[in-house]
Formats: sequence, structure tokens, C-alpha cells
Amino acid sequence: MIEFKHHTADTLADVRQTVLDIHAEVRHRDFGLTAPFYDVERFDERLTAYASRPGWSAVLGYEDGAAVGFAFGMPLGPDTRWWRSMTTPLPAGYTDETGTRTVALNEIVVRKQWRGRGVAQRIHQAWLERRTEERVTLLVNPAAGNGAVQAVYEAWGYAKVGEQQPFADSPVFASMTRPVRIP
Repeated sequence: MIEFKHHTADTLADVRQTVLDIHAEVRHRDFGLTAPFYDVERFDERLTAYASRPGWSAVLGYEDGAAVGFAFGMPLGPDTRWWRSMTTPLPAGYTDETGTRTVALNEIVVRKQWRGRGVAQRIHQAWLERRTEERVTLLVNPAAGNGAVQAVYEAWGYAKVGEQQPFADSPVFASMTRPVRIP
């Protein structure tokens, strides 16, 4: 059985190394992502930046004491840069943020031995259950798993709204959204 532990920026220090270790294991060893964008140091810089935003939260899943994966993100405030790197235009008002409209799922990562068992979806739901925003957005590399990762998000109710490249050395991601609560 998977146990979930929720964290805020105040308790990030307690789990930072676990998050970094899982990132390195999955991104580097499992998926062979070795470009500078995926370096642990760069990931840690992004983690620090995300956690510095109001409302950042994370959930880690554990089975028999072993960390199996994590998800984290933060609400998009009125000053967000989230939508600025869109390469496709969005409808008027779509990118208007208030701090309570949209939460960004920055990362969701599950270790190999727990993949294919619905663990990612449970971590995702455990993270969302404490969110109060209207919608959730995420970025996915459409090439990941030859499109299989994006298909998983579509099965979870996400729809692609466009593409963006948030960093000069990052992939071009599919930008996806869905309501936080799906009836």
C-alpha cells in the first residue's frame, strides 16, 4: 500500500535529497536524459525557484518505507511567466491568472519498479486533493515514451492547449490543462 506524505516549502528540506535522488535515478538512469537541462543541479535550481512561490506543495509516495515517487507544483499568480513561452496563441483571457485560478504541476516522477501499477495517478490525485484552484496545467515532452506519457495525461483528463519552450535548452513541451476536480 502506498502512503502519501504532503509537504510545503517549510518542510522541503526534509525531503529535498529524496526528491533529487529520485530525479537523478529516473531522468538519468532510466530515461538517459543527460542534457544540461536535466542535470541535478539545474533541477535543484528549478525546485528552489518553484518552492519559493506562495502555495507550493509536494506529495511523496512511500511503500514499506521506500520513496516511490513525488509530485509538486504551485499556483500561478498574476505575475506568472508560465504562459509567456507559449509558441501558439491562446484565447483571450486564457492566461489571466489570479493565484487561485490555475495550479501548475511542475513535476511528477515515479521510480521504475512502481511504474505501470497506477502509482503515478495516485500520487497525482493525492497532490490534487489538497489543491483549491479551478484548473491544473502541466508540460509534457510529446516525445517522451513515443507519445505514451502525453497519452497518460490525456487519459487523466488533460487536453493539449498549445506548445511552449520555457527554457532555451529545454524541449518544446505540450502544454496541457484540466479541471482540478473532475466530476
